[in-house]
Amino acid sequence: MNAPRRRVFVTGVGALSPVGLDAESTWRSLLEGRSGIAPITHFDSEPFKTKIAGEVKGFEAEHWLDFRDVKKTDRFTHFAVAAARMAVEDASLELDRLDRDRIGVAVGSGIGGIALLERQHEAYLERGPRRISPFFIPGMILNLAPGFISIVLGLRGPNSSVATACATGNHAIGDAFRMIQYGDADAMLAGGTEAAICPMAVGGFGAMKALSTRNDEPEKASRPFDAARDGFVIAEGCGVLVLESEEHAEKRGARKLAEVRGFGMSADAYHISAPAEDGNGMIRVMRTALADAGMQPRHIDYVNAHGTSTPAGDGIEAKAIETVFSDPETRPVLSSTKSMTGHLLGAAGGLESVISVLAVHRDQVPPTINLDEQDAEVRIDCVPHKARSLSVRAALSNSFGFGGTNATLIFAKPDLELP
Repeated sequence: MNAPRRRVFVTGVGALSPVGLDAESTWRSLLEGRSGIAPITHFDSEPFKTKIAGEVKGFEAEHWLDFRDVKKTDRFTHFAVAAARMAVEDASLELDRLDRDRIGVAVGSGIGGIALLERQHEAYLERGPRRISPFFIPGMILNLAPGFISIVLGLRGPNSSVATACATGNHAIGDAFRMIQYGDADAMLAGGTEAAICPMAVGGFGAMKALSTRNDEPEKASRPFDAARDGFVIAEGCGVLVLESEEHAEKRGARKLAEVRGFGMSADAYHISAPAEDGNGMIRVMRTALADAGMQPRHIDYVNAHGTSTPAGDGIEAKAIETVFSDPETRPVLSSTKSMTGHLLGAAGGLESVISVLAVHRDQVPPTINLDEQDAEVRIDCVPHKARSLSVRAALSNSFGFGGTNATLIFAKPDLELP
């Protein structure tokens, strides 16, 4: 007979975003409706149609890593180590007093070290193969983010890096959730990281006509569910959660911010970049997460939507949410915090899980800014312009990626008893 699955709690959070250099400053900025979108400074964007992005401003990698390690690694790894260390501190994890063989890392990235790849390719073209750094390959590959976290913190438990485009963060957290549930680890650092604001990424997404070109009004460019939306705004950052089994958390007297109640995955099996028009994959992934949580739609009070500000995607997601939460009397409110942060690609799910956990813990919901004229086909309360205080028993967070891959997480109050 199979042993019962263990309960898993969030005991700490860490984040870096275009609106804050930690989780707390990010959260305050979101509640204030502050946008982090501005003209690109990482490179000369003059030749590009899109000249705006959500950059992490004022980040000093040397504060979190030895300067020699900073030179060997890419910015996405710098973000991951910083956010992981923040999360460990927030959780009051005294690693020297814990069994590090039972603590692991699952942090993913959608693109990884593409900026490092660009720089090394330039060195090759200018000066030949002898100028390629010996740290190029290990510095670029996706699993250097969790790998470096484990090296810096001495964590010897499961170590993995998932890459599922913009669903990456949610999948990494879901994988870590399962590892703890089934006894492979007692605690995990989990989330997503991304630093892809560089010519090739901006140029590539621009060639797909996926990016907003509202360059004259950067702060108004990301406008999920608004009738005038014209594409997403690329952004960078990281979000990491500390997940612990109930026994591990209680043994050390940890504060429980929220419980991870459910996780769902699905595929559209439709198109390499566009979501299925009927929203079937989105509907199934939310229903799978609800079933995994043992919850009904009426138990969810807040949805942190994928809501990227693309003309097609937002409308399809809104209809899918309306289908799953079919009773208007108990339908949750939703918001897209990408209206302020932009789209962090593989890190989006990590950051938005941090936001969802804080919404549950603090009974506050960030707004969707720039929602001046809600799309007529979106018939859900999208919390326009201003944050809202309300009882959030449980929050559902969606992430959908290229290739039609979908991931949904559900976070609930630690002591929630279902009616």
